[in-house]
Amino acid sequence: MSSVEDTQPLISHLIELRDRLLKALMAVLVVFLALVYFANDIYTFVSAPLVSQLPTGASMIATDVASPFFTPIKLTLVVSVFVAVPMILYQVWAFVAPGLYKHEKRLVIPLLISSSLLFYCGVAFAYFVVFPLVFGFFTSIAPVDVQIATDIASYLDFILALFMAFGIAFEIPVAIILLVWTGAVDPDDLRKKRPYIVVAAFVVGMLLTPPDVISQTLLAIPMCLLFEVGLFFSRFYKPRDEESSESEEQSQG
Repeated sequence: MSSVEDTQPLISHLIELRDRLLKALMAVLVVFLALVYFANDIYTFVSAPLVSQLPTGASMIATDVASPFFTPIKLTLVVSVFVAVPMILYQVWAFVAPGLYKHEKRLVIPLLISSSLLFYCGVAFAYFVVFPLVFGFFTSIAPVDVQIATDIASYLDFILALFMAFGIAFEIPVAIILLVWTGAVDPDDLRKKRPYIVVAAFVVGMLLTPPDVISQTLLAIPMCLLFEVGLFFSRFYKPRDEESSESEEQSQG
């Protein structure tokens, strides 16, 4: 009898998880259907940083027969996921919220909002700051007898890697706050390890970005600055165990 009772909560959690995943997928699908008509316009906008740096008369090319159709569609799907990030995070929040204390819920909501904003800031930083510098550098060092004609599918893979790298890297403040809140790290220990973290930022920049010094440096420097931001705000978050004990004492008192 007890085994049946134990499996019922597990089944209910799995059902709720399935429902949350379906809602997140539906949000992505709705955004995709709303944007798919503008797929070519979206690709034109995203490719503008490279096209503006190309020599006069040069243009992007499609080496595969189906690329002119599938590449803008693929980009639109990725954009739909980016746009639906707040809804996806909300579904994550709604799934884990029942297991949190009241004071923990007040802390999680600002983290969800800030994580969405930081992700968008990372993507915007890559588009408006990194892309013009990187593409301007690449096109300027090309040999005189080499005609620059970038494949649209290769370009999409390149910029998506940068978008994800910068979007995730800009989540560093949230990651630090969560680590401090869970008690995994201490802010004072992080301050002492600052030199190692700076080195690690450049190593991560090397691993997450294409093999060029500019994009690696442009990723590592914001990571170092965002580390300082996360370190500053982590002072306002006590470890979860301490908060739980304080809340229990207040309830008993």
